[in-house]
Amino acid sequence: MEPIRVEIDGREPTVADLYQPLLSNYGHFTAMQVRGGRVRGLDLHLARLAGATRELFGTDLDTGRVRELLAHAVRGVPDASVRINVYRREELTTMVFVRPPNRPPAEPLRLRSAPYVRPAAHLKHVGGFGQGYWGRRAEAEGFDDALLVDPSGAVCEAAIANIGFFDGTVVTWPDAPHLPGIAMQLLKPRLPSKDARVGLADVGAFRGAFVANSIGVAPVAAVDDVTFGVDAVLMRLVADAEASIPWDAI
Repeated sequence: MEPIRVEIDGREPTVADLYQPLLSNYGHFTAMQVRGGRVRGLDLHLARLAGATRELFGTDLDTGRVRELLAHAVRGVPDASVRINVYRREELTTMVFVRPPNRPPAEPLRLRSAPYVRPAAHLKHVGGFGQGYWGRRAEAEGFDDALLVDPSGAVCEAAIANIGFFDGTVVTWPDAPHLPGIAMQLLKPRLPSKDARVGLADVGAFRGAFVANSIGVAPVAAVDDVTFGVDAVLMRLVADAEASIPWDAI
């Protein structure tokens, strides 16, 4: 998907500007969908960037300035997919990618389990080789994406999304190492939710599952050879919860 606009600190980058982000795998980002010039969970996105900046670079991020850079990058583009990267050259640098809007998959997803835990899984960091590797392996085997599983057999997350499992009453969010996605943070208090260990061997005890990320939500049709019907009760709960999330003006 070709970008509509790329800006570094509010201006079009030169080739020299791109050396650091292209050659270094040290940095972090957040991704969001913009609709009508608004974003769901904007404060959570900014808090994510601020927290990761403190952890990775030992300094504070001016989130007000980041918001200004976001607004500048999406000028004249009311609907878009946006990614904001933070990395460091001599000083903190913010890169904003603006691309056409994205939408969740039209069909339920089939996930293939993969023995992989993202390093520093709580951070949305750059350098996602492992996720890409296992995602491609899953696709080569006829699945849609990978489901990451830790050495103990506990489900962590999908390759680029959180996953929730439904028992007919409560959505269980796996508590193995994972990224606390913005979509998950917004949905969790709006759904009957709990955090708990979900073993790969126990997935078949649930009656439904779904994935959630910045693009949206999608039902899960299968994990390995365990199949799920699209649970109407679950997806209605999720759809209602998602519809209740406000959109924040940039």
